[in-house]
Formats: sequence, structure tokens, C-alpha cells
Amino acid sequence: MKLTPKKLSITTLCISLCLIGCQSPEPEITSPTPEATPSPEASQISIKIPEKPLTLPPNNPEKIASTQVQTYLNTLANQGFSQQNQGIWIQSNDTLLANHQGTIPLPAASITKVATSLVALKTFNPNHQFITLISTTGEIENGVLNGDLVIQGGEDPLFVWEEGIAIGNLLNKIGIQRVTGNLIITGKFYMNFESNPQTAGNFLKQGLNSQIWSGEALNQYQTLPPGTPKPQVIIDGIVEVSPTTSENTKLLIRHYSFPLAELVKKMNQYSNNLMADMLAEAVGGYQVVATKAAEFTGVPKEEIQLINGSGLGEENRISPRAATGMFLAIDKYLQQYNMSVADVFVIVGKNKGILEERKQLPNFAVVKSGTLDYVSALAGALPTKEKGIVWFTILNKGVSVNQLRNQQEILLRDMLNKWGAVELLPSELTPNPDRKAKTSRSEIM
Repeated sequence: MKLTPKKLSITTLCISLCLIGCQSPEPEITSPTPEATPSPEASQISIKIPEKPLTLPPNNPEKIASTQVQTYLNTLANQGFSQQNQGIWIQSNDTLLANHQGTIPLPAASITKVATSLVALKTFNPNHQFITLISTTGEIENGVLNGDLVIQGGEDPLFVWEEGIAIGNLLNKIGIQRVTGNLIITGKFYMNFESNPQTAGNFLKQGLNSQIWSGEALNQYQTLPPGTPKPQVIIDGIVEVSPTTSENTKLLIRHYSFPLAELVKKMNQYSNNLMADMLAEAVGGYQVVATKAAEFTGVPKEEIQLINGSGLGEENRISPRAATGMFLAIDKYLQQYNMSVADVFVIVGKNKGILEERKQLPNFAVVKSGTLDYVSALAGALPTKEKGIVWFTILNKGVSVNQLRNQQEILLRDMLNKWGAVELLPSELTPNPDRKAKTSRSEIM
């Protein structure tokens, strides 16, 4: 068995409408053997109810913070925003700092991805890697594979142009320049965020052969390290989708996705709706995400109401308390891996992504934002000198998303003025440095 590491750019993330500001990752080193498990059914997921609720009862919030929040709400009301469309929950340790409609499910937009992140991480684990198998039904002779090339998908949500190029180069290394048969797609194979197996297969057929690359594929190749070969695997046949894999296949290559924690981080950095829905599907669907997120968090199930795993649609409703509880649940779960929420969400001022345009957000906050039509949402962790880590959720709805964003940022800055801004990223919100080297890889069998 020969291990073949490869370097991989993530700029292909930009092909999705929900992505901007992409960046290549650190160079790859060979990662340990992954823990790969099949996609669970809803009934197979083991649930451990928290020993105590991760959030607090909604009564008797602290007066000082509540006064600040009331001032914020009054400002929104003066700007024409109904207070009935706003929800806020702020807590630190065992202290409820502020609550406005904190237990009422409100349109959450991409805060929905926090639920998807929580359930995916706890269903699998941060080191889980999705596996794609590349096999053949024939023999290789003089550079020609006399048979079919078979791809067995394993729900990798970040199999992109760079992956196809790398697989093509490995096939060339094995000695395959031409395939006389078909490219057969089985299982859940995704490519370039396209879940339709026929379309994904067409992308792969193109990616394997540099002679037929699109401009987009060429652009992604140019982000790879200088000297990366251009693959040439010509497939004479068609792309065929098959419900099953032939028994007479011979495994050629095993491809491992990024570890799950890194997939979740990229999903949240660029708020990738397609990745979110793929991960929701991997755990059993959005209904499972809603049910398990409530159980993992310790809130009533009515506080998390979903129609998908991404947040597209105002029918995705989450209470501010539940959103905060999900952040806390993720942080608590990741501690056993020497990780924190900073390993799977954006650190303001440190990470690239869709939040780069929001220059007034406090540095070192670890957050997830959400925007959808008239909905603007922001949730996460705010480090302070006096209160330590302050966990917050702000769910807004109104005619001007930009105004709502501005007021969110003003509220956070007001809280920092009251409790003190930290000068360095606190240890509780420092990502595990060992995760920087985690990437995808392939091995020739």
C-alpha cells in the first residue's frame, strides 16, 4: 500500500454563490489513519442528554446588561423595527445577562448551520473522514484500462476540481491514460458542491482529462503548487449512474476527505449552504438535525424548527437560547479533543470568509452570522475582561439588513466598553494548532 499525500487549494469554494474570499490551506502532511464510519440512520444515533441544560432559565437576567439591551431595542424601534421581530440571549457561565424573546423560535438564517455542525460533530467525530473509492472492472495494458472506471461516493462534501485533478494524476501514475469503458458513479458522490450524481460524474470526467478542462477547472489548477502535473485520463464511454457496485471490481485508490472539523470550519467560514445540506443528509436529514440538536443542547424541541440543514428559508426557526446552547454544546464536546468552537467557527480578525466585510465586529469574537432576505443573525462567543467568555445570540428581522448589522455591532462594542476588551485571544478560544496540517489525502492500493 502506498500513501500519496497531495496539496489542495480550497479556492473552488468560490464557485458556490454563497462563498467569497477563498484562501488556499496550509500544505498537507500525511494524516493518521482516519476514523471512517457509515452514514447513520436516525435510529442509530446514540443520544446523551446533557447532565444539566447548557443554557439557563429565562427569568431574572442581570439588570445592567438588560438595560443595555433595552436601549438597543429602543434604538431599533426608533428606526422602524418591531421589537416583536427581535430576539436576544446573552449569558456568561451560570449568569443570564439579558433575554428578549429568548425562548421564542425566530427566523435564524445560517445560524441553522450551528445545529448542523453540532449534530454532525457528535454523530461522527472531529477526525472522521468521508471516503471515496476509485475502482476498475478491467485490466490495465499499455496505458489503457480495458473496462470501466468505478467511483463509489462516500458523501464527501468538499470533493472539488482539485480532488479530480489529483485523482487523475494518481491514475496516470498507476499507468492509466485511457479508459475504454464508462465512468460509473455509485453511492453518494458529490463534486463541486453538486449532489446530482450525473452532473458530479460529468465534472469528474472533465477533471480527469486536462485536454477538456473548462476555464473554471484551469483556474483552479493554477492555484495548485507549481509543477503539479496536468492529468490525462481519456474516458471513451459515458458517465453512467448505477445503484450498486459490481462485485468484480478491483480497488485502485482510496480518497479521504478533510477531517470533519475542518469541513465544518470551511462550511461556516463561507456559509456554504450546499455543504450544510450535504452534512445534514449525512446524519439522516434535517429532521434528525432538529431533534438531536435540541436533545444535545437540553432545550425543548419546539425551540429548534428546521426545514433544511443550511438555513435557506424563514421556516428555519431557532430560539436565541437554543442557538447559544448549541454553541456551548459544541464547545463542551470539542474540549475532549483539545479543541474549542474556534476550531469550527470564524475568529473575527483571524480567519478569512464572509465576515471579512464586517469591519466593526470585535476582534477575537468567535461567531456565525446569518443573512436571508429581511433576516440578520449573529451568534457566538465574545471574550471580555470582566465576564470572561460571553455567549450571545442576536436574531433580527426588518426591512434593512445593513441597519440591523450596524446595530448588532454597536451592541457588541457597547458590551465590550462595559466589560472590557481582551488584548489577546484567550486560551479558551484558541484553536488547536495541530489542526492546521489536517487536509484531504489519497492512497494507492
